[in-house]
Amino acid sequence: MDANPQYGPRTVEEVFRDFRGRRAGLIKALTTDVERFYQQCDPEKENLCLYGLPDEQWEVNLPAEEVPPELPEPALGINFARDGMQEKDWLSLVAVHSDAWLLAVSFYFGARFGFDKADRKRLFNMINDLPTVFEVVTGTVKKQSKEKSSVSNHSSNKSKTNSTQRGTDAQAKYARASLKDEDDDGLEEEDEDHGDTLCGACGENYGADEFWICCDICEKWFHGKCVKITPARAEHIKQYKCPSCSNKRSRP
Repeated sequence: MDANPQYGPRTVEEVFRDFRGRRAGLIKALTTDVERFYQQCDPEKENLCLYGLPDEQWEVNLPAEEVPPELPEPALGINFARDGMQEKDWLSLVAVHSDAWLLAVSFYFGARFGFDKADRKRLFNMINDLPTVFEVVTGTVKKQSKEKSSVSNHSSNKSKTNSTQRGTDAQAKYARASLKDEDDDGLEEEDEDHGDTLCGACGENYGADEFWICCDICEKWFHGKCVKITPARAEHIKQYKCPSCSNKRSRP
């Protein structure tokens, strides 16, 4: 845990940077690192909490011993519910509590360092511009699913007409979100469609100059760098599974 009495952002920008780092760590725990997170939440252990750290890392740990704690504490005992519900429902529940905790920490700093009404509003607006952890984990970001399905179907139809060119089709499929498309009619429309698309790993927005890849199972989009896939490697992938889908197993 990082409850250090000497640590504490003091400006709106510093609090938001702290929020963004902790949020990135929580998203990582619930998506790309989900298997490791799941294993650490053993119901046989004591009350455990999921902490997002300012350096974009996460940890599962016991709550702070001091009362009251230096910072607001996350939801207590998340491990006890792990085996009592479907994994996706459990992850969604942890995500909701994580969002509540992130806001509590940020506004704790705001109160402690005397943010006025204008500062609080500015901080909230900066936070509200990012999708919540719950939206990223469950894939319920507004319009994202419909846009991805539309683009995915369009690309699939194109690849069926050229089944003999697997290498070329695969490259077009996985690079269509970031590389130039040879189809002039759909270029501007595709760029607009992807304007609201968010990375399933880091939650950041689509960038036209970045390589993206779509999971064929959950249909979430990811920055290539977030899932360690390069355009060259994507050429040879027939069906891409994101880390979360690759790690999913049927739970007892």
